[in-house]
Amino acid sequence: MKFSAQEEFGLRCLISLAREGEGGFLTIPQISEREALSQSHAAKLLSALRKAGFVTSVRGQLGGYSLAREAKDISIPEVLIALGGRLYDSGFCMRHSGQADTCVHDTDCSLRPLWNAVQNAVDRAVASYTLADLLEGTVNAPNAVMQSRPPERLQASGASK
Repeated sequence: MKFSAQEEFGLRCLISLAREGEGGFLTIPQISEREALSQSHAAKLLSALRKAGFVTSVRGQLGGYSLAREAKDISIPEVLIALGGRLYDSGFCMRHSGQADTCVHDTDCSLRPLWNAVQNAVDRAVASYTLADLLEGTVNAPNAVMQSRPPERLQASGASK
């Protein structure tokens, strides 16, 4: 299973902006250079993030992009959904129906429970994290999904709570 480059690079753009602190701005060329992205790719990501309400933009010589909310108020699940959608959702079967209009296994599907379980595991793994957690390095997720509990946050010193 893969997360797309859009989710990876979108989160990295948000982290770059969060590092600027409240009221800090970065331009597309600055973000592009920091994240080793083409300017057109950075612009596309920032446009999607702006439309989803995570960043604001200001035109002009002193303009650029900044976070629309505090990093602690930007949830990772919200960002992942805005950038790429869910791994499994109600339209999944329609998008994977083969050559038919609807899936031939619409009423007798052996795969649907698996995809639901995968989506639930992803939801549990990212549920409580915010952009601030990524910025501060407080994500500690080893074995959390396998143990059916949300991942722990680390204290700033790196020790578990």
